[in-house]
Amino acid sequence: MMTERVKKLREQSLNAVPYISMERAKIVDAVYKKYEGTVPKPVLRALVLKEFMSSKKLCINDGELIVGERGEAPAATPTYPELCCHTLEDLQIMNDREKISFKVDEEAKKIQEDIIIPHWEKRSMRYHILENMTQQWKDCYEAGMFTEFQEQRGPGHTVADGKIYKKGFLQFKKDIQEAIENLDYNNDDNALDRKNQLEAMSIACDAIMILGKRYAQLAKDMAKDEKDNNRKKELLEIADICDWVPANAPRTFREAIQMYWFVHLCVISELNPWDSFNPGRLDQHLYPFYKKQLEEESLTREEAEELLQCLWVKFNNQPAPPKVGITLKESATYTDFANINSGGLKPDGSDGVNDVSYLVMDVIDQMKLLQPSSNVQISKKTPQRFLKRALKIVRKGWGQPSLFNADAVVQEMLNAGKDIVDARCGGTSGCVETGAFGKEAYILTGYFNLPKVLEITLNNGIDPMTGKKLGIETGNPKAFSSYEELFEAFKKQLNHFIDIKVRGNRVIEKLYAERMPVPFLSVIIDDCIKKGKDYNAGGARYNISYIQGVGIGDITDSLTSIKYHVFDKKNITMGELLEALADDFEGHGDILNLVKNRTPKYGNDEEYADEIMSSVFRAYYEEVTGRPNIKGGEHRINMLPTTCHVYFGSVIGALSSGRKAKEPLADGISPSKGADKNGPTGVIKSASKMDHLITGGTLLNQKLTPSAIDGEDGLDKLANLVRAYFRMDGHHIQFNVISKDTLLEAQQKPDEYKNLIVRVAGYSDYFSNLNKDLQDEIIARTEQSI
Repeated sequence: MMTERVKKLREQSLNAVPYISMERAKIVDAVYKKYEGTVPKPVLRALVLKEFMSSKKLCINDGELIVGERGEAPAATPTYPELCCHTLEDLQIMNDREKISFKVDEEAKKIQEDIIIPHWEKRSMRYHILENMTQQWKDCYEAGMFTEFQEQRGPGHTVADGKIYKKGFLQFKKDIQEAIENLDYNNDDNALDRKNQLEAMSIACDAIMILGKRYAQLAKDMAKDEKDNNRKKELLEIADICDWVPANAPRTFREAIQMYWFVHLCVISELNPWDSFNPGRLDQHLYPFYKKQLEEESLTREEAEELLQCLWVKFNNQPAPPKVGITLKESATYTDFANINSGGLKPDGSDGVNDVSYLVMDVIDQMKLLQPSSNVQISKKTPQRFLKRALKIVRKGWGQPSLFNADAVVQEMLNAGKDIVDARCGGTSGCVETGAFGKEAYILTGYFNLPKVLEITLNNGIDPMTGKKLGIETGNPKAFSSYEELFEAFKKQLNHFIDIKVRGNRVIEKLYAERMPVPFLSVIIDDCIKKGKDYNAGGARYNISYIQGVGIGDITDSLTSIKYHVFDKKNITMGELLEALADDFEGHGDILNLVKNRTPKYGNDEEYADEIMSSVFRAYYEEVTGRPNIKGGEHRINMLPTTCHVYFGSVIGALSSGRKAKEPLADGISPSKGADKNGPTGVIKSASKMDHLITGGTLLNQKLTPSAIDGEDGLDKLANLVRAYFRMDGHHIQFNVISKDTLLEAQQKPDEYKNLIVRVAGYSDYFSNLNKDLQDEIIARTEQSI
């Protein structure tokens, strides 16, 4: 259970109102004005972090045991002008918008107007990205063919491994100095560049150690004035811990947690990576400390539980930095996607579940916070007890934890050319994305609108929503004599748009490599020190760029409808169908009835539709996979939407599946709304026909009636469903366990349901935080029974 301390900290976190803090922006601006042009770019970036950690206002909240905030208080949210220089209109929108708002006071607006905008308006990464994109790219972006993750946030998906629990930053500095001393200026043309990068990494080590020492001093100063003897003792303990970590390797369970949190703060203060940094296999990292202290009787299970609860509060105190425009539409949430893995496998391939794994489950259950996100990695070796413990939380209906197939995750990494031990020590982050923890830069580059490719194919290269010629001419669809001819036209359009997207990706990667190195993140990711190379420039051991496919259910049902009715049954002509689509089915009720209700649909274990799904998926995979990025890696695919399926739906007209214009697309690899008629087993059998093992992650949402999984029998049925899907190599599954009636009532009476949490896509959020289109989409998901 929660202690009184944790209850107060949790309540403070829940009640904190997100607001824009200009502290970081002012420090960034001052350091650039002082040093830009006089020091190498990596050193400049390191000096920014060092100055921020040296002068930012510190905060130790009343009663807390783990210390550190990104801003000056819980929910104080910094801006990153070097990435995105917000306009005054942007700030006003952030302040005024009903959902995902950030309070902006007059002083902040004044600083933005007088200091930040004059210097950063044409210096930010967003400015340089848009300046270097072709008009063709911009037209596709504005039309919703794809999005771009790094237009307002930095390259992100990265997770800590175990090295930060075995080394302090004094040791990292020694490693860096040794690498500098071993540079070969006689034979390495890039030796000077490597020296600059390594020196920047060394300065970044100083930055985190300065932060630790400052917190130690603050705790000592607070202890002097503290009247409560218990709290005075706690503050002095905080001071001792912060005097030791992060400079030195942690010795205790609490020091290990504090070490991680200081690392986390430095990563997300250096840049705002999409998605947020996270500790990955927290249970496995903490277990040796936990076991040793339990044996020594210097720690109890209850004390360890409270420390983890305090860590959960720290995550929840950090809203994702503000987004505007299309970037907001693709990810409208305060959640920053730090996703903690539990279970899985050990480096030797044995079961990774331990006592801390169950402790983490208890903390998830007790805290019921949006952040951090949580998941369990389930392998064939995972005890059924652990799976059922996780599912007991799932059926409480707030969407955590999600469930991943650990065996599939490992195989996905092997298929991408990674080492077996690196794969077993990896897992998933963000929503569902697979990576080698502590060794990989796996960068999400943006969502890709698969159904819109078909829409443009059916209009011979023209986007009917904008009237612009975005695609290529692949022929008048009325003249197509077979489904195969249509599908070939679709693949040509797909090639065209992927060409545009990948060209843009490579330019953006180059800009980040040159203009926005991340020396601190580079310290803790293998093999950046060894190579003397930045994380954003290919320093990591593995470097994969992902393009996320959205709408596989919608495009499958749309192509299935055309094949079934136009070419096989011949009960609709292509001309009649195109006319119905142009009219959004108004006046074409007979055609709407045929395509919507009398067509095989994906999600029902029907080969007719599922074969088409597989062919679309394979075409997308083959079009993207293997295209080189600029960091020595390649492009690959994953299948997830965040909230982008709502945005993408809004830029597409009627589809031949029977979906009306501008309605949301299906989320992840889930079937179209209402299409799945054969229960959850039909869904997982259809979804398993996609080759998950050649992706970097797929997302499957299921909505269950609460009564369907009541009692021990219901829990067993749910566990069996998960095991069955994972035996078929499914990557991921997650559940909303809530009735449609409850959601409808919550929509009508938001004040009475302000604490209602639902699973959106790869994350959970307050139902009241979602816009109406997204609420409607969740309500419309098929309510399954087992």
